[in-house]
Amino acid sequence: MSAEGPSLVTGFEPFGGEAINASWEAVQLLPDSIEGSHVERRLLPVEFGRSGDVLCDELDRLSPTLVLAVGEAGGRAHVSVERVALNIMSARMPDNAGFAPQGEPVLAGAPDALLATLPVDACVDAARTAGVPTDASETAGLYVCNQLMYRLLYALRTAGKKAPAGFVHVPYVAEQVLERKETPFMPADYAARALVAIARAALC
Repeated sequence: MSAEGPSLVTGFEPFGGEAINASWEAVQLLPDSIEGSHVERRLLPVEFGRSGDVLCDELDRLSPTLVLAVGEAGGRAHVSVERVALNIMSARMPDNAGFAPQGEPVLAGAPDALLATLPVDACVDAARTAGVPTDASETAGLYVCNQLMYRLLYALRTAGKKAPAGFVHVPYVAEQVLERKETPFMPADYAARALVAIARAALC
């Protein structure tokens, strides 16, 4: 099936003292088109609030056919397709603007949780078929990734838009674990392969 509009895929800038972010390393390796949909890549700040604002501006500007927000999950060995975003923010460390919420809602008065509109199980199966270890995950955490996923799903829901959308976590890349013994990692091209398979499953 040929898609009518662009696919928006976002990654994050480095945070927590890292020099790179595995999400952006993978996103940069994506092809320019997937299933006939032009891929628009956007680098987002690791900041509560501002990352969601930037994403929502891009949703309004592009009216994408598909939205994949991608983040880094250090310590995970598999790509994770997230099912649920929670309306809560809790930071174990400050974001890149120095903000560290402790239990505040992402959006006051909004639902407690929202479900990804991606076909999560089909996306997992597609990525596994492409040869990349991938699982469904029931939580995107409570840091900036979860906040971004919630903002994404809420924006599309309130606008009445039906585009499949969700969040995918990828493991560290090798450069990030040189001094971290026994910490899982995944080459960026493998993570990118999973993202392509996930996008195809969502677009078909």
